[in-house]
Amino acid sequence: MAGGMMIVADVSVVPLGEGTSVSALVKKAVKSLDGSGLKTMHGPMSTSLEAENLDLLLAAVRQAHEAVFSAGARRVVTTVKIDDRRDRRHSMASKMDAVK
Repeated sequence: MAGGMMIVADVSVVPLGEGTSVSALVKKAVKSLDGSGLKTMHGPMSTSLEAENLDLLLAAVRQAHEAVFSAGARRVVTTVKIDDRRDRRHSMASKMDAVK
């Protein structure tokens, strides 16, 4: 990415068919994202990430997705929303500041 642009993404990893409470499995995804080296911001329904490029972002998402399978899930739905802005640098903080 020219000029050090930043990708901001929102990721949700949801194990299916594992009962009413899936927090123990979701924690595995959260721990994986926290260990990715990317900046994270956790919310009640998803985690936002900042990455310098798409390869780093998708690698982190894949690791989180696989972490839930490794923890015993048999089915996982992962949703990713990507804001890849290339006209100027932005971040999670700048997006939050823009709506204050």
